[in-house]
Formats: sequence, structure tokens, C-alpha cells
Amino acid sequence: MQPAPVICGIGTSLPSRVVTNDDLAAELDTSDEWISTRTGIRERRIADPGTATGDLARAAGEGALKSAGDASVDMVVLATTTPDHRCPATAPDVAQRLGLTGVPAWDLSAVCSGFLYGLACASSFIRAGTAERVLLIGADTYSTILDPNDRATRAIFGDGAGAVVLRAGSPAEDGAVSSVNLGSDGTLRDAILVEGGGSRSPFPPGEVPGEGRYFTMRGKTVFRHAVDRMSEASRTAAESAGWDPSDIDCLVPHQANARIIQAVADRLGLPVERCASNIERLGNTAAASIPLALADAAGSGRLRTGDRVLLTAFGGGATWGAAALTWPDVAPMAG
Repeated sequence: MQPAPVICGIGTSLPSRVVTNDDLAAELDTSDEWISTRTGIRERRIADPGTATGDLARAAGEGALKSAGDASVDMVVLATTTPDHRCPATAPDVAQRLGLTGVPAWDLSAVCSGFLYGLACASSFIRAGTAERVLLIGADTYSTILDPNDRATRAIFGDGAGAVVLRAGSPAEDGAVSSVNLGSDGTLRDAILVEGGGSRSPFPPGEVPGEGRYFTMRGKTVFRHAVDRMSEASRTAAESAGWDPSDIDCLVPHQANARIIQAVADRLGLPVERCASNIERLGNTAAASIPLALADAAGSGRLRTGDRVLLTAFGGGATWGAAALTWPDVAPMAG
């Protein structure tokens, strides 16, 4: 029988600095009411200067390995939009800092869908028998690519990292990932964008990067496509797992916006009480948002062993995806 990918550990890492909506209002033309009514966010964690994505990724990975009770893995996959450097990838450094030198490790870029793309990648290696255990990390420090004068993006994003360990197991086990559905549409490439710094728009020699270094987003376009694509992918993933949407015990969406979460739940016919959400406290942590929401739900008792869980996300590219799994008996650990 082909092995199934089974989640056996989960870890988290969050910066200690809390930035509230009132803190942002002291700097920008905004207010707690303006932010919270539009996004559902009241505070977020922001990394201190000198703390990089790799630092948060390492800590989350350490927590996941401790949660799994085994520090050995066959490969490390890091989903991120904010690597420590444009070159080289951040994952090999994270791996060696975890004592995993020699293990294949690479970065994966699918923006806010990155964790699901990484889950599909890790699952494929396990199903093919190429790997027995994989450490998958989602980590981002979006504060490093936000325009300090843009009240919209600064209100939305926070920093953080979440990680899971997957092992080869049985499809009947709690923790087994039964289906992953992914998609993309390059015609939406400019809906979520950091324009400068790549080979298409390199920074001019000798010049300090200007506005092109910052994250931009066409909010209304993203909202519409996010709801459509997350809903479609969720239905497909549930059907592939043999589930009706009503069978889902917990929907864990990418924490983009409280209104998007509500709209996707409505499309699936699920009460919002079946959604896991930490957006009020953490904001949008991009590739880290799904594992952080999973850890919160598991730690609070919202997730119970054997629950049918559906994950879904939409990100730049555009990319999107969904995955179906049952929840294992694991305890989240902070790195």
C-alpha cells in the first residue's frame, strides 16, 4: 500500500513585540475602528530589527521536531516570500541550525498559499517513498517589505512562523493528509506584487531602492478572487477526500481578512463557529498563517483528535489551494 503523509508534530514562533491598531493610529491616518471593521484585526506581532525570517523559521522548526518527539527528517521545505536573502535560499541555513546539515532543503515561493504548496510537495515525496519524514515550515516577516506610510498593508500583515513534521504512515491514521488541490492564474500576477529587485525590474546600480521595494495589493480584486478560488478548491479537496462540506469539523483558512473567512464559510454552508481563526491577534502572517491557526486551534481544544479538517488559502501569483486531513493527537510546541 502506498504510504500516506501523516502530521506528527507542530511548532510555532512569534516575535515578542505586539503592535496594536492604536499603535498604528499614532503613526498613520487610521484608527482601531477603521482597521478592525475592515479586516477583523486588532493587533499583530512584528519582528525586531535584526530578526529575520530564518530566525523565526528555525524556532518554529525546532518546536515541530520537539512536538514530533524525533529530531530526524529526510528533507526541509520552507515556504516564504521574505527569505533572508535573494540568494541563496534560506532553508539550507535553517536546516543546519537545526542540526540537519546534509539534508536536502529548499525554499518554496507561492506567497500566502506557500504552506499548502509545501504540503503538496512534502506529501508527494512521502507517497513516492522518497522520504520518510519531512519538516515543512511556513515563515514570513512581511514587516520588512511594507511601505511604512501605507496604512492599508501595515494594518493587515504580521510576522511569524509555523511548522509541521510529516511522516510516512497509513491513510487510516489520525493526521493523514488525504487530498491536496492547487491552482494558479498568472493573469493576476500584478494583483499582489513587489515589483522591484527581480530580474525583470532590477534595482539600478548605485541607487537606493524606492517604492518598487514595497508590497502592493489590489484589495478588491484579491478579495473577489480569494473567495471564489478558496471556495472552489475547498469543495474539490473535500470531494477528493470523500467528504461533503457539511462533514468538515474545522475549516482552517489562510488568515487574510475576517470578511474573506466569513464569505468562504458561507459559500461552503459552514457556520463561522467551525472556522479556526487567530486573525484578531496575529493579522495576516502569509505562509505562516495556516500552521499558526492550526496550532492555536489545537492548543485551545478547538481541534480534537480525529476531526475532519480542511485547509485553504489564496496568494500572489495568483496561487490557491486546499487540503483535507484528519487531526492527530499532537501538542503544539513554541520554539
